[in-house]
Parts: sequence; C-alpha cells; structure tokens
Amino acid sequence: MHFGVMMFVTDYSMSAPDLAVAAEERGFESIWIPEHSHIPTSRKTPFPGGGELPKPYYDVMDPFIALAAAASVTKTIKLATGICLVIQRDPLQTAKEVATLDQISGGRFIFGVGAGWNLEEMADHGTDPQTRGRLMNERIEAMKMIWANDKAEYHGEFVNFDEMMTYPKPVQQPHPPIVVGGGFPHGARRAIALGDEWMPVGGRDADVVNIKSQFRQMAAEAGREPDSLGLSVYGAPSDVDGNKRLADNGITRSVFRLPSEQTDAVLPLLDKAADIMRQITG
Repeated sequence: MHFGVMMFVTDYSMSAPDLAVAAEERGFESIWIPEHSHIPTSRKTPFPGGGELPKPYYDVMDPFIALAAAASVTKTIKLATGICLVIQRDPLQTAKEVATLDQISGGRFIFGVGAGWNLEEMADHGTDPQTRGRLMNERIEAMKMIWANDKAEYHGEFVNFDEMMTYPKPVQQPHPPIVVGGGFPHGARRAIALGDEWMPVGGRDADVVNIKSQFRQMAAEAGREPDSLGLSVYGAPSDVDGNKRLADNGITRSVFRLPSEQTDAVLPLLDKAADIMRQITG
C-alpha cells in the first residue's frame, strides 16, 4: 500500500515546496493539494464534514501552481490534485495545465478529480448543480481526447470544439492517472467509467474495506477488469491498526491529513505518520 499526505496549503501554512521535500525525505509516495476557487459567503450548502466550514477552505492556494513549485524542488514524490474541481474549470485550459505539470515533474502528476459539493461555488462558475455529473464526464472525456491525439475534437451536450491542436502532451501515456473522488455509489460509478482509481473520503464517503467487494463487482459488471482499478482512502486512519487493516485488505493508498500550520507544527505530525507508514511497509 502507498502512503500520501494532504494539506490545504495557504499563505499561513507550511509551503508546498517545503512540505513536498519533507514528505519525500520521509518516503511518502505522494502529496495531495485540494482546490476551491472561492467560498460564497451565503454558506447555504452545508459542509459535508459537519459543523462550520474550516478556514483553510476559504484560503487554499491554486493546486496546479503550488504543485509546480513542489515539483521544482523534488525528484521522486508524486504530485496530486486532491481534488481538482473540473466542473468549475475550462477543459481545454485544464488539459494544458495537467500536461504542463506532468512535463515539469517528469511524469509524476496524479490527476485527482471530483464533482464538488458546494452548490453556490459551482453556480458562480456557470455550472448547474443538477447536471454537474454529466458535465464532469464530458470534460474528462474531452481532456482524454486532447491528451491522446495530435488533432482532437469533441462534440457533446456541454463540451463542444472542432478539430484543433494543443501541446504539450503528458509524459505519462495515455495520460496521468485519473483518481476520482466522491461517495458511493456515484463517485464509484464515475471512477469505473472514466478513471483509474476511486478515492472516497475516509470516515465520510465510504469504508473502503467494507465496500471493496461491491466496488469490484460494479467494475466487472461495467466491463472493467477489477484489478485494473485502484481503491484508496482520502483521510488515513491516525493509528497503525487502522492502516494495517487497509493494507491487509489490498487498499491502494492511504492519505494522511495534515493541518494548515507552520513547519514546526506540521513536522511532528509528519514524523508520526511516517512512523505508522514504516510499521506497515517495513
């Protein structure tokens, strides 16, 4: 099982480059940075985690720029959006950003994507919350066409462009791994249809161990080879036993949450997570 770390990187937290270097030095496989363009102050949509929306949701930096900075000071750690809100992004520009970051990092990018939860936020981008699933599907399909072809075109309900050319193409072919976030069953179905891996939020969206057999059955029924699809947890257990349960049940990746704090507060927590990782991986 792989281990990663995630943080809402802000202007008052440990920086993305410093976090990436520290995580790489400790042997973590990946670093994940979430995305919110803004948070409408109406706050009509309740926070899925319950209670007040944590401040870093308002303050998180752009993940592509933060990860590009992290790429420039690291060599092996994988760099992931966790998750990119493709329902709020132009697919042609996002396809270029993904390919550029994959090039800059030497093929280390993981494209974590999701359909979002903040209805007012997506509405500000012109996205109808009722059709965001279909919109996400088309945008991912269109980006795949762009990455895989010198000349690409796409004609759908929401995404429509005639034959065109754009570069660079990703280092990883046919494209960087697409990890789909979201709950069960919608997130799982989207991962099976369009992705390489499903990664629900631990303790909120699904218990990945309990849901694994059902997820594999859904994949087989959809014509996907179950072994070709990863199943990870975003928000790792904070103890050895919880992570050992994941590893013993063939879970792909466990991603530890880190607070949006300065280096002196984050490093002890990173060391604790690294100790858990070593006890599992040896």
